[in-house]
Amino acid sequence: MPHGEPLLAIRGLNVEFGLPARPVRAVADADLTLAPGEILGIAGESGSGKTTLCAAVMRTLPRTARVSGRVEFAGKELLSLPEREMARLRGRDLAMVLQNPMTSLDPLYTIGNQLEEVLRERRRGGGAGRLGSAVEVLRRVHLTAPELRLRQYPHQLSGGMRQRVLVGMATAAAPRLLIADEPTTALDASIQDEILILFRELRESAGTAVVIVTHDLSAIRRLSDRVVIMYAGRIVEEGPTVEVFRAPRHPYTQALLASLPRIEEEEVVLQPIPGQVPDLARLPPGCAFAARCPAAIPLCREERPRERTVGERHRVFCWRAGEGAA
Repeated sequence: MPHGEPLLAIRGLNVEFGLPARPVRAVADADLTLAPGEILGIAGESGSGKTTLCAAVMRTLPRTARVSGRVEFAGKELLSLPEREMARLRGRDLAMVLQNPMTSLDPLYTIGNQLEEVLRERRRGGGAGRLGSAVEVLRRVHLTAPELRLRQYPHQLSGGMRQRVLVGMATAAAPRLLIADEPTTALDASIQDEILILFRELRESAGTAVVIVTHDLSAIRRLSDRVVIMYAGRIVEEGPTVEVFRAPRHPYTQALLASLPRIEEEEVVLQPIPGQVPDLARLPPGCAFAARCPAAIPLCREERPRERTVGERHRVFCWRAGEGAA
């Protein structure tokens, strides 16, 4: 895994919506770093804050969002950056693949029209030296018959083909950081693997750091160097992917891994997590997972857990992590 100065450093990031008197904190006190060329997976149930965190990095949140903290990218503080300078960074050094390939492309224009528009914007933004032709972009993402695809409309392409087009658009200027939000959703297993391979190739060929946001833990296990687990807007565990999957320390991480389908005696066994995700507008004073946690003690319900280091670059927010009970 790459080391050295972080490419991305998030410190004390908070994102709130709603009235100031009754805020809904979608992301709370998030701290994490990403090294150049590193692949980071962010996982959690719907509403955990993983997509909101990434939108805060890209500064694509709605104007009603209240954002505080620091987001530093290559030494620049993004939250205070003038919008014109931020716009230059997007697509050139920062890029994002949105989560729905079925609706992210305009159905009224050909793939060529849309890709050429992206390339023109990148050239105006200063990325001309790293750009090739539209055909070259599609070849880099292993799309067959690229000349034909440029003349086609989105509805004429399969879901996997559309996702490749989106990856090609996002990476046309070889960005230093690529954020992929649910990039394998609605794709069959073989196409999912091909998309994940594209991200690995991008890291190897261009040194691009990748953040993959997904509820698919198997994708994170296959692709990422490190994993962040989020619950109710907070990071609850972070560490090397191999270590977290081998020995998860937070009860929520354990429950997520236990909920993965497994086959026993020719039957698929499912172990869902009991209970419901809490209302972000009415979070308890202690650990947000306490009501669903089999290891919870009174302290868990009364006071928010502090960070504990449980291994090299492995941290967890759980009162019982040091006991071996979690």
